[in-house]
Amino acid sequence: MLLRETILQSLKAQKNAWVSGATLSHELNVSRTTVWKQMQQLLAAGYAIEASTKKGYRLTSEVDRLSPEEVRSGLASAEFGRWNYFYYPETDSTNARARDLAAQGYPEGTVVVAERQTAGRGRRGRRWYSPANKGIYLSIILRPKLPLKDIARISLVAAVAVAETLETELQLPARIKWPNDLFIGHKKIAGILAEAATDMDSIEYIVVGIGLNFNHTLQDFPDELQSCATSVLLEDPAQRRRVNCLQNLLLQLEEHYAQLLNGDFNRILVKARRLSMVIAKEVQFDSLNSTIAGKAIDIDDNGFLLVRDPSGVIHSMMSGEITRIS
Repeated sequence: MLLRETILQSLKAQKNAWVSGATLSHELNVSRTTVWKQMQQLLAAGYAIEASTKKGYRLTSEVDRLSPEEVRSGLASAEFGRWNYFYYPETDSTNARARDLAAQGYPEGTVVVAERQTAGRGRRGRRWYSPANKGIYLSIILRPKLPLKDIARISLVAAVAVAETLETELQLPARIKWPNDLFIGHKKIAGILAEAATDMDSIEYIVVGIGLNFNHTLQDFPDELQSCATSVLLEDPAQRRRVNCLQNLLLQLEEHYAQLLNGDFNRILVKARRLSMVIAKEVQFDSLNSTIAGKAIDIDDNGFLLVRDPSGVIHSMMSGEITRIS
């Protein structure tokens, strides 16, 4: 644990009470100057800390930042986000940063989080709108020992994890628009972008990016998104902390991913079918090469969407986009 994290935990344990610099210096076996420097870093990160030459330091209020100091404290996952956690107040794209780290050999469970993305991306090269301190923008490196044919299952694992986090942590009835979008009602609240590096028959790594609209007001969205996007705040104005949601999400991702690796994908598939907003609906499906209209009838064991066209032919969709549901 970083020294700054340890100091912050000491302040939180004595919230609104004074903690002397001498006590911190003695307990942590560092100089009082080192303690002071760490306090300056916490102040720069937005923490409200009072200082007194006679009394020491006290934390008067906390901030809702997705920093390692905040997230690791109380994190229940065993690996995801615990050891390699890269935090950016601002970056271009968490997926881009995670891909760089994966190429350098960083292990499975490495997490990249940003408060703001200047070039956040969704599927098909679309922009993911990422205003500062409003959402949860994260990417995680996975190195599954799975055959290449199972790659579509990863996106479904992530979608179920996000949906169940919204249900259990925030009591929001999220539904999955296969394969990568999460909706509340008819408005999008989250999206997933999975990018893989593969060889002939196996997966080298997958970077799974998740964008979750959290504290967005309606005015925070561009005009073109205000009628089709939503956020946790818009669905439930009660005060929520992004930190708690991210901690839960990392745990859900870890547990569902472990199920996949242990050969228990069927449990995930059952949940995906229950949470689907497209099964039994008439849809229009657009792939890179064709457009198919028909009825979505199931998600198969590979995570593919099955669509029956008007002539009765069943199409197995590995990737693409649903552009209409009725």
